[in-house]
Amino acid sequence: MSTEEFTLRTQKLNDLKSLGIDPYPHKFSPQKRCQEINDEYEEQEVGTSEDALAGITPKTVIAGRLVLFRAMGKNAFAHIQDGSGRLQVMFNKERTELVGYQKKSDQDPSAMKLIEKKIDLGDLLGLEGHLFRTQKGELTLLVEKATLLCKTLHSLPDKHAGLHDKEVRYRKRWLDLISNEDVRETFLTRSRILSLIRNFLEKRRFIEVETPVLHGIYGGADAKPFTTTLHALDQEMFMRISLEPPLKKLVVGGLERVFEIGKVFRNEGIDRNHNPEFTLLEVYGAYLDYNDVMELVEQLFEHIALELTGTTKIEVEGTSLEMKAPWRRLSMTDAIEELGKIDVTKLSDEEMKKRLLDSGHINPDKLKTMSRGLLIGALFEVFAEPHLIQPHHIIDHPIETTPFCKLHRDPALREQGFVERFESFIMGQEICNAYSELNDPVLQKELLQKQADRRDSGDEEAAPFDEEFIEAIEQGMPPTGGLGIGIDRLVMLFTNQHSIRDVLFFPWMKKSTQEPQ
Repeated sequence: MSTEEFTLRTQKLNDLKSLGIDPYPHKFSPQKRCQEINDEYEEQEVGTSEDALAGITPKTVIAGRLVLFRAMGKNAFAHIQDGSGRLQVMFNKERTELVGYQKKSDQDPSAMKLIEKKIDLGDLLGLEGHLFRTQKGELTLLVEKATLLCKTLHSLPDKHAGLHDKEVRYRKRWLDLISNEDVRETFLTRSRILSLIRNFLEKRRFIEVETPVLHGIYGGADAKPFTTTLHALDQEMFMRISLEPPLKKLVVGGLERVFEIGKVFRNEGIDRNHNPEFTLLEVYGAYLDYNDVMELVEQLFEHIALELTGTTKIEVEGTSLEMKAPWRRLSMTDAIEELGKIDVTKLSDEEMKKRLLDSGHINPDKLKTMSRGLLIGALFEVFAEPHLIQPHHIIDHPIETTPFCKLHRDPALREQGFVERFESFIMGQEICNAYSELNDPVLQKELLQKQADRRDSGDEEAAPFDEEFIEAIEQGMPPTGGLGIGIDRLVMLFTNQHSIRDVLFFPWMKKSTQEPQ
């Protein structure tokens, strides 16, 4: 905002103080929220403005931000906005008092005139009065007593132009939330989704736990970590890239069904689907396998859709998606053949590398060290994944794609090196990842060592060898089904948002070069 505007508002602040008005009181107790009042009296007769002036209509107390103000002679109409919505209010020259202001002579301005001249859009007010309906039928509060709760020194975005600049919206989310009702609704829905997930899992005997964010050894995914230093121990530490290793240790310890919703950190690129800091749900259930987890995922998404919309169908970017179980299941190789028109069983490793190189989606240097299983995974990502619009489970992945999964129980698939892993896809995006978890400590150790060898060969996304995790698995982990869901992508889906930045309160942004004013 301009320095002139800041100076003007500061002068108004000082003027109010000189009149005995406290611009920052300690406490105010509204009785109801704006939307509660609108809902309660939606179909009720509440009386006219004359009835309100006579004090015979319902009385209430609200608090919120002044977002619209228009003077009309002896009355002034305004909108007050709180966290639930808006309510129209009316200030009256004869009836409205401003708490703290004592009119000492007839020459002094009325409280309403003082509100008009010294109170600005964006200021927070507490209002007490009687409800009525205008001639146009709009529910309105006749303000008898107004209390200034917070004098603001910065103006709101223009009420007609609104706040549309995405960089400003993401950097100054508080302005975005004040200015855009649909943005508030998106984040309220996010909170509700988290509550629905917790209730869904708790009803199935899963308990919520918390595990450390700082790890001495990172693991559980292929990702480059953020590093820091624990000065008390003079030790290098890593921000977690996954919730998996500590949660599995809890399963070993006898907590048979656990889940955690927490932040993880991956030092990678930023785009519409990726933010270096994101929220992950991981779930582990003893005596479950990946078939059980597929059903759990379907039931969870169906439950969320029903609770949010009353139907299993949701609309995303103009496409109607059916969340109802069961979802279609395709093996990874079948998906590549059906959707990408490529039969990987008839291609050599070199032929697969050429297909990927020609696609332009894979770093040529990375191709050099990719095994056949990783090549199959890459072909799927490039040629099949974008076509998975309706909910699908892609099952039976190559063993090289994960070191934490059981080999397939089908002898033929086991011989070919496939594991009991599935990923679920909607709108061409991975929405979850799940396994029949590996609990063979000998094979687990071998696979983690191969992963560590890749790291030693220069793969920055491969994790180091974790001796403590192996020791825990050697203690004995029951057959377990595991699941990971990116909460931000799930929220994008159910709120019909195209970018992950629109479902994060404070997405990561490049450092601003502008000096704050």
